[in-house]
Amino acid sequence: MSYPQKLLAQGETISFQMRPHWRALFVPAIVLLATVFAVTWLYFWIDTTQFGGTVMRWIVLGAGLLILVLWAALPFLRWVTTEYVFTDRRIIVRSGIITRQGRDMPLAKVNDVSFKVPVMGRILNYGELDIQSAGENDGLSIADVPDVEQIQRTVYELIEADDARRRGGSPAVEPPLPE
Repeated sequence: MSYPQKLLAQGETISFQMRPHWRALFVPAIVLLATVFAVTWLYFWIDTTQFGGTVMRWIVLGAGLLILVLWAALPFLRWVTTEYVFTDRRIIVRSGIITRQGRDMPLAKVNDVSFKVPVMGRILNYGELDIQSAGENDGLSIADVPDVEQIQRTVYELIEADDARRRGGSPAVEPPLPE
């Protein structure tokens, strides 16, 4: 995964980028396994010699395909096509399978960066990053952020470095990249 350099402003550099936490793929993986098992079992359990047996097999296959597309393939495609990019000047969120949606927030407009970590997030190391803006918008909420506490600290360091850059000075310390 690499954010296209042509979409960055002149002199802008990517500090780090990531996808949503892998736990977003947990339920689609279970749905995939359960559906394949159930459809296979039902397909061979249905007797084709009985009245409508062949039709029932096609119905089972169609229902299984529909379940796989809606609850396994689409969540996976959403995960693959979602990216969070943090540059030295802004925060970029891009998502979408067919139509793309994007939201950029300049670091200069950020007022507050907070996070929420649910119980499972403490176990699996993910959370939600809430970024409040000085602008008219409501801010930016990024769900399923891996290692959210470290990302919050790094965003604050990026904000300080951007402020120093805009004031004409150089940042005192380059923000460390999250692992």
